[in-house]
Amino acid sequence: MWLIVKKTGITVLLGMLLAVWHARAFDIERELPETGISGVYEVIVGTDNAQQLVGYFTEFGFSVTKDASIDAQTAEKLYGVQSGLRSIRMQNGAVDSHGLLRILEWEQPLGPGVGYAPPETVGQRMAVMRTRDIFRLHDTFLDLRNKAGQPWLPTEPVFDDLYGLDTGKISIRERRVGVRENAVYGQVFNHVFFQRYGYTIPGYGTINEAAALQTSEFTHHDFIVKGNLAEVTGYYTSVLGLRAENDPVIDGDWQKGPGRVFLMEPGESHWYRGFVSPNNVCGKLKFFSAMDPEHVRDRSRRQRVGELGITLHSLYAPELEYVRELAAAQGLNPSAILENEFAEQSFVFTGPDGVTWQILEQPEIKHEPVTEFELVRVNN
Repeated sequence: MWLIVKKTGITVLLGMLLAVWHARAFDIERELPETGISGVYEVIVGTDNAQQLVGYFTEFGFSVTKDASIDAQTAEKLYGVQSGLRSIRMQNGAVDSHGLLRILEWEQPLGPGVGYAPPETVGQRMAVMRTRDIFRLHDTFLDLRNKAGQPWLPTEPVFDDLYGLDTGKISIRERRVGVRENAVYGQVFNHVFFQRYGYTIPGYGTINEAAALQTSEFTHHDFIVKGNLAEVTGYYTSVLGLRAENDPVIDGDWQKGPGRVFLMEPGESHWYRGFVSPNNVCGKLKFFSAMDPEHVRDRSRRQRVGELGITLHSLYAPELEYVRELAAAQGLNPSAILENEFAEQSFVFTGPDGVTWQILEQPEIKHEPVTEFELVRVNN
């Protein structure tokens, strides 16, 4: 919804429209199926060198919690990929309810995946982490690019006040409040990092103090897709029970964050839509699609399980069969419920947005997720 306020008298109309919007949002939330699904559990990345990726993510604070292997016949039943598979689950610190990582080492990968590509290439997936020092991370990836000759593209960190917390009063005591963020595009993995100033959100980005790079679990996830967002992402509410934060809206170069993270040229914009679980403030999903789809780079054909890179994500639910029935009723062709490589009951399906999901039985969680979104001011 776009409103241009030209006269003070329009304030009443604005209030009425906002009231209608909130009522509509309440109705949507009330009608959500009670799937019990939490935020995104795992980012799942394909590789042909698991040892290298384990070492890489150890620097961010991740450690191995499970390691299993299956033969090609079993992998074909589970994932449709006829290749031997070694699977490694990693967790950052004590956070085990969301934001984990799974590495799939394929003996015979299907292809290179989306790979190193310009921002907003259809098929790209990006995983977001909070950090204590975003400039340290930026310098690290800049050195990997310029000194080590590795295919990384770090964008410059940019500051923005996402929640309107800045009072405008500036002194040594009244400091700016907001967030600084940047993206790092790579061959196998795409990152987004953010650092908060003057506030925190409990349960949304718990920094692992033991991590060399002072980072958190994955807090939310970006998907570059194609198609009408209202149509191709509708199943997140009707099947998965996630709450839409907005109808599709237009983001563009005039916004500091998207403008720099996606390296937008003047005059560029895209459609955006977000989803969040009623059962976790973290593990959010963010979708982006082009305003002019005929002019975008499209590598979505490489966005399939068995390729290298981020090709799969997981969620967990207390009643797998119920969620599978919802998926089948929406024509999403879910697989049968089978034991995955970690002996977890699960099924797999791909949505009309091209995103592939593995829905798992609910694991035992020691670190319960926070369900109420709260902004807390801090003095930093």
